[in-house]
Amino acid sequence: MRLFVFFSLIISSFNIQAQFLEYNIDWNGNTQYELEQKKVSVPQVKNFNTNYSFNQSYFLVKQWKDNQIIDVNSVRLVRAEFSEININNFSGLEKIKFPNKIEFQLNTSISKNELFSFLEINPIIFEDGIYKKLDKILIEYEFLKNRNNPKSLIEPSVMKSGQWYRFYVENTGIHKIDKDFLEDLGINTNNLDPRKVKIYGHGGEMLPMLNSVEFPIDPIENSVKFVGQNEDVFNDDDYLLFYGKGPGEFNSENNTNLNLFEDKASYFLSISGSNGQRVSEFIEPNNSELIIDYYTNYQFHEIDEYNLAQIGRRWFGDRFDFENTKTFEFNLENLLLDQPINFKIYAAATSEIPTNMSVTVNNSEIANLYFGSIGEPILATGSSFQSNINSQSENIDVVLNYNNSGNPSSSAYLDYISLKGSSALSFNGSQLIFYNDDLETEAEVVTYQISNSENINSIWKISDISNISEININSFSGFNASFNPNNKFIAFNNDNLFEPTIEDQFEVENQNLKEDIFLNESGLVETPNYIIICNSEMIYQAERLAQINREKNNLNVKVVNIEKIYNEFSSGNQDISAIRNFVRYVYNNQNNNQDFKYLCLFGDASFDYKDRIPSNTNIIPSWNSLNSFSLSSSYISDDFFGMMDVNEGSMSNFNKLDIAVGRILADDNERARDLVDKIEKYYSEDSYGDWRNKIMVISDDVDEPWENIIQSTSNSIADIIEENKPFFNTRKILSDAFQQETSSGGERYPEVKNQIINGIKKGALVVNYFGHGGEDGIARERLFDKIDAAELVNPNRLNCFVSVTCEFTKFDNPNRQTAGEFLYWNKRGGAIALITTTRQIFVSVGVEFNLTLEDYLFSLNSNNYTSMAEALRLTKIDPAISNSDQRRLVFFIGDPAMKLSIPEPEIKITRINDIPVQDFNSSLRGLDLINIKGEIQNENGSPIESYQGELTATIFDKEIERSTLGNDGTTDSNGNPIILNFNTLGEILFRGKSSVSNGSFEFSFVVPKDVGMEVDSGKFSFYSKESSSLADNNGYNKSILIGGINENAEEDNIGPEIDLFMNDESFISGGITNENPNLIVKLFDENGINTSSGVGHDIIATLDNDDANSFRLNEYYQANIDDYKNGTINYPLDNLSPGIHNLRLKAWDVYNNSSETEIDFLVFDQDQDIVIENLLNYPNPFISYTEFWFNHNSSAPLNVTIQIFTIAGRLVKSINGITQSDSGSNFSRDFSWDGRDDFGDKVAKGVYIYKITVRSETLNKQVSKTEKLVIL
Repeated sequence: MRLFVFFSLIISSFNIQAQFLEYNIDWNGNTQYELEQKKVSVPQVKNFNTNYSFNQSYFLVKQWKDNQIIDVNSVRLVRAEFSEININNFSGLEKIKFPNKIEFQLNTSISKNELFSFLEINPIIFEDGIYKKLDKILIEYEFLKNRNNPKSLIEPSVMKSGQWYRFYVENTGIHKIDKDFLEDLGINTNNLDPRKVKIYGHGGEMLPMLNSVEFPIDPIENSVKFVGQNEDVFNDDDYLLFYGKGPGEFNSENNTNLNLFEDKASYFLSISGSNGQRVSEFIEPNNSELIIDYYTNYQFHEIDEYNLAQIGRRWFGDRFDFENTKTFEFNLENLLLDQPINFKIYAAATSEIPTNMSVTVNNSEIANLYFGSIGEPILATGSSFQSNINSQSENIDVVLNYNNSGNPSSSAYLDYISLKGSSALSFNGSQLIFYNDDLETEAEVVTYQISNSENINSIWKISDISNISEININSFSGFNASFNPNNKFIAFNNDNLFEPTIEDQFEVENQNLKEDIFLNESGLVETPNYIIICNSEMIYQAERLAQINREKNNLNVKVVNIEKIYNEFSSGNQDISAIRNFVRYVYNNQNNNQDFKYLCLFGDASFDYKDRIPSNTNIIPSWNSLNSFSLSSSYISDDFFGMMDVNEGSMSNFNKLDIAVGRILADDNERARDLVDKIEKYYSEDSYGDWRNKIMVISDDVDEPWENIIQSTSNSIADIIEENKPFFNTRKILSDAFQQETSSGGERYPEVKNQIINGIKKGALVVNYFGHGGEDGIARERLFDKIDAAELVNPNRLNCFVSVTCEFTKFDNPNRQTAGEFLYWNKRGGAIALITTTRQIFVSVGVEFNLTLEDYLFSLNSNNYTSMAEALRLTKIDPAISNSDQRRLVFFIGDPAMKLSIPEPEIKITRINDIPVQDFNSSLRGLDLINIKGEIQNENGSPIESYQGELTATIFDKEIERSTLGNDGTTDSNGNPIILNFNTLGEILFRGKSSVSNGSFEFSFVVPKDVGMEVDSGKFSFYSKESSSLADNNGYNKSILIGGINENAEEDNIGPEIDLFMNDESFISGGITNENPNLIVKLFDENGINTSSGVGHDIIATLDNDDANSFRLNEYYQANIDDYKNGTINYPLDNLSPGIHNLRLKAWDVYNNSSETEIDFLVFDQDQDIVIENLLNYPNPFISYTEFWFNHNSSAPLNVTIQIFTIAGRLVKSINGITQSDSGSNFSRDFSWDGRDDFGDKVAKGVYIYKITVRSETLNKQVSKTEKLVIL
């Protein structure tokens, strides 16, 4: 790049003149873009990034940090040089429609006042039948001399006071409000002063998406005409007239004639102390210079019934399949036949082969629309035609005939047909809106001449709905008006007026969002750090989330009802721009540019804004792209709500996020409660543990040569984290490193699936998957699917699940729930947050995105951690990522203010076997008894003497060198098998707990005999939690040598002691469990238990003698606190079939002595009868205290009644209560008796009968049993 700056001799920031950019485009072969089922090539350019959209566009992008804003109006092309290119050499270019001249944009991209100059070029043109590529470009531009930061004044809403009522308008024109209508609204018309009645609303037009287009941020007052005898009394025959706009009006930004969000327009009627805006008298100018006797007559046919791919914001109506010909009739009244008609048609088709549609107007074929074939990722193809046509009649018949090319499964759909002609200005007898949108004249005053005017009662100038004026039509022959291209009028007859409609909940409470949002609980002005937007149904749960963030993150959080946003910012109409305008209003008026950080959209979203589909979930709408056919470039994005700068809103590539945005995917209040419960648990004490030191990285295998980048990227992610944040223990699950198996459903990796599920159950702070995926799960081999996601049980070890893969969380289709949604919704575990995709993403984009994300998510270069959503925002604005518009399809699902629960540093080893750690130069040998001492240190390296708590230590053997297996036989370009060599963490030699006293800890363990003989550095990993607070810490040591064997170790030939239980330690072999019991293993050995995975020395459990599917429990073992000899395994068993089961377990001590034991248990179907067994009271006999014990088969609480009778049958005592199910135990000892009757008197000694009745409210079933007890 060469940058030329021309300046005057006296330099200042206000007199910088022309700037020049000159580039030589360095074309360099091709590069590949890969999707789930497609791979294409496009040209590669060395000195530019590429932004490619599949079969749709190819751009070159360059951006650089700057300190001034480019004046886009000053940008001009000085010179461009081209040479010929053969696009047939690039499969990704063949279907792109390139322009016939160069297209580019140079502007400033802004994020939180950080400036980037942003250049995007379409470098290929199609000129004179030849494709040409850009070789050199020279651009001239200037910087803006002044940077304006527009602020909306903080002022109260008009809705702050007065009485407010809502009504609706469906048609555009003059509407009548009479006394009956007012009374239907609940207004007492007695003594009603009509002057106090006001109408507010902007009608059915959609708000502009561009931030640069100014639009009122409070309901707009409309001019109203009162018709009655007395101006200050509303009599029976009095009424109000106003001009209302329905939802049918062409919108170029969305290429539609229908409002995307509403089928009717909301208006407000208000009664307050001041007089309302009234229709004024039109003042006619003199000296007309031009007579206008025609107007623009625009008509359209458009129906929104089908979203062809169930993505994007384009909807279609009439369907052509077996009925392949349809006629559409238009009548352009008083059409000027000598003037052309602008004709437009947009349509689309879904067909696996090319098809076409002929367009005939009044028996003359004017066009043929051609539709390309579909195929991943393109699910539909569109076509359009626009031209001026002539007609010899004001009646116009448009006939569309679809040719399906012999494929009966092909269908075509009409978007819309529009005709715009010129008609004579002749009154139609009812209501006539007239304007001239194509008239260019220098005349300052014109005369509008209307024929057939005798039936006109009134003519209003309606160009400005707040300043409508009425034209005097006495002895009417025409009227003069100052010419303005925006002039618009309506002539009407009082016998043909529209009537607005009323629906339920027409009364509207006062509100003042624009001021209230800046007031804290004390009534003082304070900018919120965090805004949560929800609907009224979920507002309580949103407030719970707000309170969590106030308490845990010290944030000023405001919860806002979305209806209030619509009321103030879009007159009560649903509109995504209203949400963005509200957010931008707060952002622009904050005291400090860094105050407002987080936006939470508390509710699900859908591709259907209007509830046309069943079970729709359009709770808090999102932005959907106009492109509605491609799974790779038609996307839904919440980024729209976080782009605050004046040149943003188009969602163009240069638009950058200013606010971290997250979404809570709640489709109803119950789901909202469950999700907030999970957030609450994430911060709770039960969720603390050394799982916070764990990261899990998963990759797809290599089916095609180019897929090697997938597993190598995952490996790099793990290595980068381990290198920069070595206190993390990163587990690599590279699929191709495991044995692939073939099943009836295709290739599978059962061990990978087990490791993923068990790894999540045991807990990992972050789980990162990279590879192929879809709505049903990850990888073609079904490594983890939505059934797995829904059935996970990890309630206090919730991860952030990162899946930069195709469509894993395509949540905007309510009729197909995805694996990502099930993972997030899982009430018993799953994920606390998702950084995830909603569409198909190019692998090359995914590689760069993943690597960049890790930098921000783990703050690799600092210890200042951002929230997960802020990390995603920073990733999206990073120059390495922000060249691609595919960044929009990556979402943050969860609380945007939540940070990863990364413990604070620092835990240090101080002594090994009483030798200072810095002086310890021996290795830890197999069978050595090792004593470790250490400290919890502050930032100055001193022990925190006030620290009391508990430490978990995990000691890893040396790293293990591994290689992938090349399961699919994939080879590189030289025919060599694609094999990746990589290192993983060593086996766990010891995992146990130590108490921490006054900041110091000490523990001992015996190194297993199976330790690797080679001497090299191992890893000590530490986690601790303080007892008196929710503070936790971590630490590591990677310098201590491990290896060799202690030949002089004491002899040990005795295997470990093993006790097995189900759900709790009171379980008796043969007892009852539910279908998801927790296996508890208690182990003891004088020298400790072996977890180092020596050959054949694993802790192995086998269910029902199925040795082929036994499971390894090494990683579930943990030594007891301050006791390396005793330890426990807790392992969840899932979905066991009803019936009798046997479980056998074999364990080894560190000397490789083994023991084996087994347990029997009975699994009862929880949906069948309630069962109780092993009923007894203990002690029995007793004097003054006994407990009632029994097993049951329910995982839910049970209602229990215990009745105690004498031998003669007299009831002496009743005990009622509910079993406790927090531990998941099927054993109850929750009830006791002190030997006294219901009156508190001691009962006599002797034998008594007791009857226990257990009832399940869930199943509506109960069971009873009877036993004897003896009182001494």
